[in-house]
Amino acid sequence: MTHLPGLLRTAPLQGETTSSLICRIAGRYGMEAKVLRACWKWRNYPPGHEGGGARADAEVLLNTAGRQLLAGMCVVEEDVLARALPSWAEEDAKLRAEDGDPVGLWRIGGAVAGPVAFGCRLCAAGRTGTVVRVVRYAPRWDRVCARHGRWLLDADADQPHEHLDVRHLPEMVAAQRRWTGVARRAVRAGAEPERVFALAQAVVARWWDQALGWEREMIWPRRLHQVAGGDAGAEFEWWRVVGRDAVVFPEVVAVAEALLDPGMVELVWVDSGAGRPRALPADGVFCRRLGERVGRGWLGPLAATDHGGPLIAWMGGVIRQRCGAGGPPGYADDPWWVRQEHQPVPMAGQLRVLGKEKRAPGSGTMWRAVVPPEQRARIGSLIDSAEEQLLQLRGVQSGPTAEVARQLLRGLGHSAGLIEAAWKRTAVAAVNGGVPLEEVARWVDMPAEVLRRMLPVVGQEGDG
Repeated sequence: MTHLPGLLRTAPLQGETTSSLICRIAGRYGMEAKVLRACWKWRNYPPGHEGGGARADAEVLLNTAGRQLLAGMCVVEEDVLARALPSWAEEDAKLRAEDGDPVGLWRIGGAVAGPVAFGCRLCAAGRTGTVVRVVRYAPRWDRVCARHGRWLLDADADQPHEHLDVRHLPEMVAAQRRWTGVARRAVRAGAEPERVFALAQAVVARWWDQALGWEREMIWPRRLHQVAGGDAGAEFEWWRVVGRDAVVFPEVVAVAEALLDPGMVELVWVDSGAGRPRALPADGVFCRRLGERVGRGWLGPLAATDHGGPLIAWMGGVIRQRCGAGGPPGYADDPWWVRQEHQPVPMAGQLRVLGKEKRAPGSGTMWRAVVPPEQRARIGSLIDSAEEQLLQLRGVQSGPTAEVARQLLRGLGHSAGLIEAAWKRTAVAAVNGGVPLEEVARWVDMPAEVLRRMLPVVGQEGDG
């Protein structure tokens, strides 16, 4: 194909993906993007979603000749493109070996330069004169378009929306403006703002997962229905996934601010016994104040007893630092480290799981909708008890052989009983929720008839 001369100037938008800019250039020349992309030689294929369809967060890396070609097409100097496009200077071994011809390589944007989101079409229209889709790199604390009242969604998910309407939620804009000060405070405290935000998001996302069981929670349901256009209705679970990051954003900023507050940190030390170690109390002052700072005075005891969560892990890190305890520097002694199991599942991952659950037998309704709260709580309690019992056994490693063996075997037997009770109750909940018994039997590696005989007994159990 003959290379196009630079006829129409197409300026890049700050933070835009190179792929997005190429699509906009094609639009200005009145052609499809795939036709314009034929000007480059490609070393691989565009990434797509599992079910088919192009990914909006697809990104391209270009070799030197490829970048020169793109600069000529949009009639913009290369140094301007380098400042605007985060992926411009990214290199790849497959491109370095190329010489002369313009060559491109496809990548997923999130693996190149960070989270990728849609841009505001109205803002883009004001800059470019045309209403077109824009995809840009944007951290999650910079997702509110204050001018048009929009929360800009992740571009990596297979779903149709580019933004959520937050015009009637002034706290969203206020939180984004407030984050600027929080980030400065983080820098002064010697913490990276990105890590502070990630920890606060992990804390609040865990609360979000638990919030369906909170009878006193009124703020998030109101916001969720508003961003869903007035009523989430029958698509409630879907909207809970798509709307989570927007709905909880004000609380994420509030929690980040609280965790950086020296006065709040001092309360953690006081709750821990101030040098005379004790278990963190359920009525601790820190968690009570934290609940108040997010507008939920009743949240304190729930947060304080959420053992195994990111908030308690942060508190433990703060206490160890204050005590001067711990080994060499590393994540285990870093309060701002978010363990992998605490990292919130992003929207794209949740939507994939939700789609698979809806296609699976017996999954027309969600777990929380068909399993009573008390039964869910009992299953969780059994699992927690088994985990606690197994953790205690780690210390049983010294003494006479017979005594150590006796303690280990008794403890393991008790843990096995708790785990057995948990899986039995989970099997009952699955069958009652509409999953075929034969499918459940396959999951637990048990003949269906044997499992069938067990289920009525499980249903009559007291404490398992």
